[in-house]
Amino acid sequence: MSAPPADHCGPAGGLGQDGCQNPSAVRGRVHSVETFGTVDGPGTRLVVFCQGCPMRCAYCHNPDTWELVPTDAPEGDVSPARPGHAMSVAEILATFDRNRPFYRNGGITVTGGEPLMQPAFVAALFAASHADARGRIHTCLDTSGIAYDPKRPERLAPVLDDCDLVLLDIKHADPAGHVSLTGQSQERVLAFGDELARRGIRTIVRHVVVPGVTDGPEELAGVGRIIARWPNVVGLDVLPYHTMGRAKYERLGIPYPLEGVPAMPPARVPELRRAIMDARAKELRRLRAK
Repeated sequence: MSAPPADHCGPAGGLGQDGCQNPSAVRGRVHSVETFGTVDGPGTRLVVFCQGCPMRCAYCHNPDTWELVPTDAPEGDVSPARPGHAMSVAEILATFDRNRPFYRNGGITVTGGEPLMQPAFVAALFAASHADARGRIHTCLDTSGIAYDPKRPERLAPVLDDCDLVLLDIKHADPAGHVSLTGQSQERVLAFGDELARRGIRTIVRHVVVPGVTDGPEELAGVGRIIARWPNVVGLDVLPYHTMGRAKYERLGIPYPLEGVPAMPPARVPELRRAIMDARAKELRRLRAK
């Protein structure tokens, strides 16, 4: 098969670049687009939900974003076996332009699923956003960092080169607990956090508190110790677990992993956040005393 012309780039899925010479033509597999996001970075934002995620977090409320199918898969099939649809960078920026006045204090956030499963697509979108002729667009990456390979940092370097802000999910502070909660090792997540710190990329850490799972004193202290090692962290969002995603599991015929676990009362969030921040401060004092 011959290579696609530069202005009709092929799929950008997987973990490699697709060789496209025109960033605006790069396509990715997108679950959906939210045009007025207010909780995924500063200001009002266009939020792109990418398809595909290797994690199986017990509290995930978007199980319909897990599977990543080829970007060039047939359109029109929105069954669980063929989720999402292909979108080009140009199409996303056109959507942004239609509402540009509303985004003047915001920008574009790419989330998922796990957006770093499609690094060529995200890198092209971020590069085109920064080079936009009508004005530089602020870029934000919402990720777990699980797709980062510390042995091959160059694979995600193009994404981070044009990334203004990262929302980094710390799922669980304990290595064994992380595997139990997500089905994946914690190592790549922490390595990705280290890379963000090395680059000095502004990062907001997010931690979902689930009753009896991620809200215990040692768990919260562990999160605090982790973020103390990253001086680039500029914020901490503690998010209360909710059960609103349960209906999706039922529609997809997937057992709900946290059946019987109650939602976290939002009123508890301030005290849980204080516990993390107190542990962070304690760890910083320890590190400075060395």
